[in-house]
Amino acid sequence: MKMNKFKEKAIHSLFFFNGLLVVLILLGIFALLVFTALPGFKEIKVTEFLFKSHWNPTSYVKSSYGIVSMLVSTLMVTFGALLIAIPLSIGTAAYLTDLAGPRVREIAKPIIEILAGIPSVVIGFLGILLVGPFIARFFGLHNGLNAVNGSILLAIMALPTIISLSEDALKSVPKSYTQASLALGATKWQTLVKIKIPAACSGILAACMLGMGRAIGETMTVLMATGCAPAMPKSFLGSVRTMTSTIAIELGEVPYNTTHYYALFGVGLVLFVITFIVNMISDIILHRHERKTR
Repeated sequence: MKMNKFKEKAIHSLFFFNGLLVVLILLGIFALLVFTALPGFKEIKVTEFLFKSHWNPTSYVKSSYGIVSMLVSTLMVTFGALLIAIPLSIGTAAYLTDLAGPRVREIAKPIIEILAGIPSVVIGFLGILLVGPFIARFFGLHNGLNAVNGSILLAIMALPTIISLSEDALKSVPKSYTQASLALGATKWQTLVKIKIPAACSGILAACMLGMGRAIGETMTVLMATGCAPAMPKSFLGSVRTMTSTIAIELGEVPYNTTHYYALFGVGLVLFVITFIVNMISDIILHRHERKTR
C-alpha cells in the first residue's frame, strides 16, 4: 500500500515537474526576446516600429524599422490560408465522423497524419515547382511567388491540425443529440449540419485558431513561395514578406549587438505575443467546449 502511494506521488511529481519545465522554458524564451529587443528601442521609437510600414535597416541615408508591411503580409497569408483550410477541414472531419466507412477511415487517418509530418521545406518546393507556375499561368503573371501561393501552401500545412481537432469536437457531441434528431425525422445530412456542427462549434473554432497559430509561425514555406518583397502588399497576387521570413533572411547576416540585430528580436517578440494570444484564446475556447459536453 505504501509502495503504491509512493509510486503515485512520484508520477504526480514527474508530471508536475514536466509541466513546470515547459512553463519555465516559455518564460525563458519570452525573457530572452524582451531583454534582447529592449536595447534597440533606445534608438528606434516604439511608434515608428509598430506603426510605420517601411523596413530598410541597411539604408545609407536613414535606416527605417517599421514592421506594418510585414505584419500585413503575415495576416494576409494567414487569413488566406484559413479561407482555404477551414471549409476543407470541417468537411473532411464531418465526412470521417458521420459518413465514411471503417475502411475509408483506416486509409484516410494515416494519410492526414503523414501530411502533418511533411517538412515545410518540401511543401515550399511544391509551391515553387507546381503551385507557383499554375498561379502564374492562370492569372497571367510573370511568376507565381505571391501571397496566393503562400496561402495555398499554408492551408495544406494547417489541414491536419484543424481536421484532427474538428473530428474530436464532432465525436464529443453526445449521441443523444443525433438520436433525437433522427427520431424526429431529420436526415443524416440535416442532423450533421443543423445539430452536430453547431453543437461542436466552439471546439471547431478552437481547432481553427490553432491552425491559425500554425500558419502564423511558419517560416520556410513562406520564405520560398511568397517572393519576399520588403514592401507594403497591394494585393494577394503581389509578393509579400512575412515576419518569420524577415527574421530568417536577415538574422544570419546581421552583425551582433547592432540596432538591426536588436530590431529583429523585436520582430520576434511581436510574433511571439501574437502567437501566444492566438493559442491562449483557442485553449480557452477548447476548455469551454469540453465543459459544455460533459
